[in-house]
Amino acid sequence: MISSDRNILVPGSAVGERMKEYGGLAEELHIVLLSDRAHGLEDAQLGKNVWVYPTNSSIKYFRPWDAARLGKKVVFDRKFVRGLSVVTTQDPFECGLAGLKIKSKWRLPLEVQLHTDPFSPYFTGFFNYLRKRIAKKVLKKADSVRCVSSAVAEEVVVRTGREKVFVLPIYVDAEKLVSAPITFDLHARYGWRFVLLSVARLESEKNLGLALQILARVRERFADTGLVIVGTGSEEKSLRSLAKHLKLDGFVEFAGWQSGLASFYRTANVFLQTSHFEGYGLALVEAGLSGLPVVSTPVGIAQELHNGQDAYICREGDVAGFATAITDLIENNFKRENLQINLKRTLESKLISKDDYLSRMKSAWESTSRKIHS
Repeated sequence: MISSDRNILVPGSAVGERMKEYGGLAEELHIVLLSDRAHGLEDAQLGKNVWVYPTNSSIKYFRPWDAARLGKKVVFDRKFVRGLSVVTTQDPFECGLAGLKIKSKWRLPLEVQLHTDPFSPYFTGFFNYLRKRIAKKVLKKADSVRCVSSAVAEEVVVRTGREKVFVLPIYVDAEKLVSAPITFDLHARYGWRFVLLSVARLESEKNLGLALQILARVRERFADTGLVIVGTGSEEKSLRSLAKHLKLDGFVEFAGWQSGLASFYRTANVFLQTSHFEGYGLALVEAGLSGLPVVSTPVGIAQELHNGQDAYICREGDVAGFATAITDLIENNFKRENLQINLKRTLESKLISKDDYLSRMKSAWESTSRKIHS
């Protein structure tokens, strides 16, 4: 496996525990982790048959090549057997490039995972332009592609000409989510009558500047409305500046990264998602399962929801439309409760059990491993 999620090596982390579970699907799981020397990571063994090898690259641009070198060495040293082995990558970008080089060297089948939508017109910028070019090549040459949503899978088929793309939604532990204890109330903490919540990385694709504009518009009628933003990222400074420019001081809280979100989900009033694009939309799913009504752009799993029945789906950049939807929910408890019930029911119908999730992943790996190259 080629991954870029360095939380794998954080003791007790959710992703680290997940890797141990994935190890139970195979005789051995070897994870090459894209990282830099500055991260100070060391090789580690997570379980009896799960090993992690950080690339410790001198600069980030060398990570794919270092990952390929490490991966080739692992395949040789551990004597991988064709027909019983597979290379899987977390994305079709830097990880995918490394996976493709390993595939080419040892003629092992390659599975590529796709957790975002690189075909969105908002997937912009110089580095994303390069990633798109890499992804196009990797997705065409991969032996199998696994996406988190049907919408992204359909795009892959159209853009690459692949006949088949495997869809496996992200597993969500609904029972753990709803049974987690509530340790605080956002209303009591901030003193606002109505609380909007966004959970997202503070990056351009999440379009959180729109969330701030929406809040400013809503507060023209309901001044005791506030917004809590959970997450970190490169845009925090500019977002704080925009909040100040919009005179939102005291009504926007940048809560940073949080390990537990139950109290946020279950004491807010509305979940607000303003993303330009999403592969799936895990935070929206968690919010909906927690009983929080949702107002969102039509991205990720929100594309599978019925506007006005499961959630309010608003056009990209439509500040007035978003504000009207939120105002409607502030003024109508019945509509709020109706969205809560319908969304939770719809999302529950889409969930799969952990056993089913792991079984389908193992089946995909086994199927891919049999695609042997001469």
